[in-house]
Amino acid sequence: MLPLKDKVALITGSSRGIGNAIARKLALAGADIVVNFRKAGGSSQEQAEQLCREVEGMGRRALMVQADIAVKDSVKKLFAEVNEKFGRLDILILNAAKAPFKPIEKLFERELRQLVETNYLGNIFCIQEALPLLERSGGKIVFISSLGSRFYNPAYPLGSMKAAMESVVRDCAEGLRQKNISVNAVCGGIVKTDSFKVLRQFWENIDMLPESLFVEPDELADVVVFLCGKESRGITGQTIVVDKGLSNAICRLPESK
Repeated sequence: MLPLKDKVALITGSSRGIGNAIARKLALAGADIVVNFRKAGGSSQEQAEQLCREVEGMGRRALMVQADIAVKDSVKKLFAEVNEKFGRLDILILNAAKAPFKPIEKLFERELRQLVETNYLGNIFCIQEALPLLERSGGKIVFISSLGSRFYNPAYPLGSMKAAMESVVRDCAEGLRQKNISVNAVCGGIVKTDSFKVLRQFWENIDMLPESLFVEPDELADVVVFLCGKESRGITGQTIVVDKGLSNAICRLPESK
């Protein structure tokens, strides 16, 4: 039996990486999928088209929507298309993120604004526009956070926005309780996505971490699927850490072979 059969799930920033893995897992669990990507005409659109074909190959419906969540009118258009195509929304996954890799004190004003507009305001815009649909379905919201929300990294200003959104998750969980909307987050460890290729240029010795401490996108996606199912009904306003235990210890000895 498919746990999310005939549910409709929107995953922001799902053309590649963690969002792509979440979309696949939700489709395998029976959900119809809305694939969102930011920029038209590039590799992201090609990957979004490929993902839609794969979702349809699983016997599920797929809708591809180009939208920049940092722009409110674009978000309105995104949810209008979801409503027109499916007439409902059960699951909102807030995965899209965008930020430069440099210390906060070196960020230009336009980079600071981009940091806030995409990673904070953009997610709030999505929650606001999703509410009428999620209220009808008693839906789920899952935010994708990262360890940067709680540990210093000089090249990861996105961490401050992740921390802010973890607070939003807690607040929305309480604020939306009466609307029967569940809100939680998944805080991922280090995942070897396209962003990791950039991060390793600014994080000295990151390649010396044991391979066993790196997280696969599917491992994050499995927890997201759990939070979207009825088995998670007792969890609300929480951020679940999925990091293979990386954050458990400050000092680590080399792993024996």
